[in-house]
Amino acid sequence: MMEIVLIVTAVILSLAAAGAIIRIAIGPSLLDRVLASDVLLAIIGATLCIDMAVNRHLNNLMLLVALSIIGFIGSVTVARFVADRREQPHES
Repeated sequence: MMEIVLIVTAVILSLAAAGAIIRIAIGPSLLDRVLASDVLLAIIGATLCIDMAVNRHLNNLMLLVALSIIGFIGSVTVARFVADRREQPHES
């Protein structure tokens, strides 16, 4: 039963990762690309969690924390950058 669950989650996460990579490649705006990269980081984190649950270890826990922090800081940085650009008046 565990093998079936593992295969189903692997397929779902693979499809989600493929969609995120496509959005990063062809996303029409910077915000689309940043959101897709954040989703890709979350998918990688979910994969690490599944690996830790299946193999009953905590070896990837520090990597998971580091990925979460990097994703959060990156998203906040880009959001502030975009907010600052929208507040500036455009010169014509």
